[in-house]
Amino acid sequence: MTVITNPEPTKTAPLHWTVRGFANPYLLLTIAALCWSGNHIAGRAMGGHVPPLSISAVRWLIPALLIWPWVRPHLARDWPAIRAHWKIMLWLGLTGGALFTSLQYVGLQYTSALNVSVMNSLVPVLIVATGALTFRDRVSLRQIGGIALSSLGVLAIIAHGRFATLLSLDFNWGDLLILFNMMVFSVYAVYLRLLPKIHPLSFLFVLAVLSTAITVPFAMAEVAAGVTLRLDFWTLASIAYVSFFPGLVAFAAWNRGVELIGANRSGPFLHLVPICTALVGGVLLGEHLALYHIAGFVLIIAGVWLAAKRTEGAVA
Repeated sequence: MTVITNPEPTKTAPLHWTVRGFANPYLLLTIAALCWSGNHIAGRAMGGHVPPLSISAVRWLIPALLIWPWVRPHLARDWPAIRAHWKIMLWLGLTGGALFTSLQYVGLQYTSALNVSVMNSLVPVLIVATGALTFRDRVSLRQIGGIALSSLGVLAIIAHGRFATLLSLDFNWGDLLILFNMMVFSVYAVYLRLLPKIHPLSFLFVLAVLSTAITVPFAMAEVAAGVTLRLDFWTLASIAYVSFFPGLVAFAAWNRGVELIGANRSGPFLHLVPICTALVGGVLLGEHLALYHIAGFVLIIAGVWLAAKRTEGAVA
């Protein structure tokens, strides 16, 4: 059988990180999964209460404002590189920022968080496929096995240990929108390797600004149609959560993790999202772990370890 190895992480456009904690990709990718774990639930809970396009615009505007005081010196130094590579910056802002965020909240207006979890389990496979199609990435059998194993763990949790549960799921056009959105995110993850050599805060700021600029016209159309934000406690709490954790922290951790070990090996960490959701739900909502949770956790963790482990040699 042909020798296949994992594609190298980004070398042509490394980011400069000065915090030592940002040198551990496994910790960073786990943090990203933890931050994203509540996003599906929050997005579903906001359905009918917070306009999806308005919250998408605000979600990126707030991170841009938060990091502005610290990004200015880096941005001044990195501007020539940003300007020279404006096409890839715009592409990442469109895919990973504006489209991914907006379509996720729109889709959650019409489907359940459970269905989104099913779609989310496809992302590692989509990342591998996208990398192979666009950059001719090679994938090891170890990675394929790890993705399959962790996918089984996700399905075990979603189905509550019963296969009939999966057959009873009702999919609609909102699910198709979420599926397309997962493809969009896989494109973003794969194209991160083309980033210019700039400081991570510079990239995050430009990503936030571009995402805001692209989303604002659609949010304005949404408001013009009579769909407006309700400025109550739950709206403000939702904005604060999705802006800081899924928006700022998760993207910073994810981008750095992908830089360190590559998109293919990072993808399976998205299977940690249902684990984090279950654990957070157990703490905040008093939900108890069942046997299928434990079985699913074991499969997911084993699959993530297998897929993230670097393959140096040949496979037979």
